[in-house]
Amino acid sequence: MSKENHNKSSLADAPKSVQLAVDLIQLLEENQIETDTAVEALSIALNDFKQKAARE
Repeated sequence: MSKENHNKSSLADAPKSVQLAVDLIQLLEENQIETDTAVEALSIALNDFKQKAARE
């Protein structure tokens, strides 16, 4: 099994939260988002989802 196939297999077995984190990182990197901008945007999104979770 190649390293890439092993990584994909490992990711497929990973928790959904890890899979989503990997997808988000890939999206930000592919779009060449500056690190500070990404951190700020992720912080805003995290706060929004925490507030949503508190309401549920």
